[in-house]
Amino acid sequence: MTPEQKDLLVHARQSLAAAMDLQVGAHYGFAASRAYYAMFYLAEAFLLGRELAFSKHSAVHAAFGRYFAKTGLVPAEFHHYLLSGFEVRLTGDYGRPKQVTREQAAEQIERAEQFIQLAERLIGPIQDEPGKAN
Repeated sequence: MTPEQKDLLVHARQSLAAAMDLQVGAHYGFAASRAYYAMFYLAEAFLLGRELAFSKHSAVHAAFGRYFAKTGLVPAEFHHYLLSGFEVRLTGDYGRPKQVTREQAAEQIERAEQFIQLAERLIGPIQDEPGKAN
């Protein structure tokens, strides 16, 4: 695992933790958005393992599908999680208040948790460093 990949995995964990906090506070749209970003950071980490980096969400989505889902390196549902998470994130960020339901936020959080487990299995686990908070 490269330092950049580790940073993205740590960032994904933090984003997921924020999503959970927002869900507890009944901020479902924002919770779904943070859960999506956890998945997005993980997709970027996978791509960095192939020395690929992109500046647009659509490019990350397409490359993750091309290099990981279509090749069978990751189960195809994770590409679906990323794409559908993006749609819910758009609703959460730009839609009307309360347009994202508690159930939708919970689903996005569950998917982000699964994505983190997959990334830590395939990219590598994050070992806590003494004296350093992740």
